Amino acid sequence: MAQIFISLGSNIEKEKNLLSGLQTLIKHFPNYRHSSVFESEAVGFTGSNFYNSVFAAHTPMSLNEVYTRLKSIEYDHGRRCNEKKFSPRTLDLDILFYDHLICSSPAQLPRDEITKNAFVLQPLAELAADFIHPVEGKSIAQLWQEYHNPSQKLWKVEFPKL
Repeated sequence: MAQIFISLGSNIEKEKNLLSGLQTLIKHFPNYRHSSVFESEAVGFTGSNFYNSVFAAHTPMSLNEVYTRLKSIEYDHGRRCNEKKFSPRTLDLDILFYDHLICSSPAQLPRDEITKNAFVLQPLAELAADFIHPVEGKSIAQLWQEYHNPSQKLWKVEFPKL
């Protein structure tokens, strides 16, 4: 069983889409943990604020199967194939870690945004403080403690518990 961490984000009907995306993930990965939900300003473009969180689970699926499943969930939530990297999202699901695998296909692992964006690193630190980043060689808690980017502000929001 592989341990996976998935980031969730939405800024289009963000509560509805994040909740629906989370419910769908739970159907596919029923033994899960979910971080708090954070709101943050858009990064890389001007747009509505995002809701973000991190989902953790164990799965017998291969990396390719997980990747394909996440893309299918995104498309079912209105995501389109050729959207620009920095643009509004109905639902964005990114694999952050698949065990300690390092690869570039079908997804970049570990995900580059982990160390660059507070909206990924803070909720990940809630769920996986002791997990060692396979490239950085540091725990997620240590990466969060060392993180400094005052331009990225985020705050916890009330969100339905599942």
